[in-house]
Amino acid sequence: MRIGITCYPTYGGSGIVATELGMELAQRGHEVHFISYANPIRLDPGTPGIHYHEVEVSTYPLFQYPPYSLALASRMAEVAELHALDLLHVHYAIPHSISALLAQQMTTNRRLPFITTLHGTDITLVGTDRSYFPITKFSIEQSDGVTTISEYMRKRTVEFFGVRKPIEVIHNFVNCSLYRPDEEARSQGRKRILHISNFRPVKRVLDCIRAFAKVRNHVDAELIMAGDGPDRGPAEHLARELRVEEHVQFLGKQNHMERLIPRMHALHLPSEMEAFGLAALEAMACGVPPVATLTGGVPDLITHGVDGFMEPVGDVDAQAGRLVELLTNEDLHGQIARAARSTAETRFCTDLIIPQYERYYERVCSLEGTPRAASVSN
Repeated sequence: MRIGITCYPTYGGSGIVATELGMELAQRGHEVHFISYANPIRLDPGTPGIHYHEVEVSTYPLFQYPPYSLALASRMAEVAELHALDLLHVHYAIPHSISALLAQQMTTNRRLPFITTLHGTDITLVGTDRSYFPITKFSIEQSDGVTTISEYMRKRTVEFFGVRKPIEVIHNFVNCSLYRPDEEARSQGRKRILHISNFRPVKRVLDCIRAFAKVRNHVDAELIMAGDGPDRGPAEHLARELRVEEHVQFLGKQNHMERLIPRMHALHLPSEMEAFGLAALEAMACGVPPVATLTGGVPDLITHGVDGFMEPVGDVDAQAGRLVELLTNEDLHGQIARAARSTAETRFCTDLIIPQYERYYERVCSLEGTPRAASVSN
């Protein structure tokens, strides 16, 4: 199958999932074409079966902002015609699904279905900016297929937008051969806690610093902060204020998390909201127990007390307490680590999830002439 994939190429969950999906599909014999304004952060264009098509946006004095959505639609239609794409798969509703709809309408010589995958903030942030509500709802209704990454996201989308269109839940996935435990690497040096995010306020990175300061009262540990974003500066300032700056490393954006995660003893994910929790899944595959918050789609992934822990959002004391337990109780750590790895292998490994996408592609491509669902009348 020839598949066009569009995502945000920057450091974030939706782009990472889209990139990993494309690379896994290429390994399974599909021809994958990435269409975006920049090369996605984890994409190696030299991978067999992978093609990258840059979207160039011209600037004109007439436009205050470059018309990326229109340029993307034109590029999608061009690539679809030139390479005879079977479908488009866009990640993140706005503006990618609208661009895909335009590309579909521009393609007159054959049917070009498109699938929209909803990742989280493309839905949850609509609630804070009502101006995007009509266009987001329209893009979902006009999609030939819609998927999302957790049961929480499916319910939230249906309730918030009132759409009848079926939404397929296909969870995020992890390559269990690439992300795997490394006991030798973990045994070297002090106990290490890892946080991975784009350092936006919703990730509550300051809670990582506050919890770590409490952990330091009980364990000689260090905190590794991977990623970057607007809250990095405030986090660095808080580390100095709490006098733990010597034990906190800010690494910035990292391209090879499979090398970093296995060296860790625990992952801390204190987010206000997580549509799924990809960082937690990658840690679990490496046998690194996650301490996360009870929010969003995280319960789709973590079973509390079995393969990780979930505590209330903002309860820094409870989160710190779980981290201390994991870092001081070897038996507990080993038990949770083994269960976490087992969860990744038996529920979220690529060999289980990628075929779900393949079957969904086949279903959407076979639905020629099927009318799109209408919205629920209010």
